[in-house]
Amino acid sequence: MKLKLITAVTATMLAAAPAMAELTFSALSYRTGPYAANGIPFADGYQDYFTLMNERDGGIGGEKINLVECETAYNTEKGVECYEATKGQGVLVYQPLSTGITYQLIPKATADDIPMHTMGYGRTSAKNGKVFSHIFNYPANYWDGASIAVKHILDVNNGDINGKKIALVYHNSAYGKEPIRTLEELSKKHAGTEKPVAPDPPRTS
Repeated sequence: MKLKLITAVTATMLAAAPAMAELTFSALSYRTGPYAANGIPFADGYQDYFTLMNERDGGIGGEKINLVECETAYNTEKGVECYEATKGQGVLVYQPLSTGITYQLIPKATADDIPMHTMGYGRTSAKNGKVFSHIFNYPANYWDGASIAVKHILDVNNGDINGKKIALVYHNSAYGKEPIRTLEELSKKHAGTEKPVAPDPPRTS
């Protein structure tokens, strides 16, 4: 009888205790690869911030934060592998930190019902929430940057750039190519039939 009473009391205490929960975030970092100089301080700061939240505030709303980091080396294929390897851990949101990775993850994250933040990068047309329900690319994007650059050029040329050429120097990647379409459309609007000149990417042997 005594054993049954102890068992019943223990079960009641466990049922009454709050469930231990944690909020899982991903860190698709690139501490290696061609952009490691940018990726290392971002990854360190991102990790430090969540550590601060856990230690100072007890997490978010009383729930601890679990940060799952995966190294992409700013490589699209590795980025997709990281997504597939971590999504099963209950990640609440992804930040790919790469336009190439973003393009590949848009259909995957949408199908998996996981939101993705691509702040200032990624697929610009994802601003259309009616089409891209899970992608959030605030507060600005590549099209905004191209438009602002052309506006500045117009300002310093008294509003007339007809006949002038604008050259876009870019690298041959999804990130580098994003502004091209915007500049072509602005060229039609402001400079007659002139189009911006985008140099051919360097040949590789």
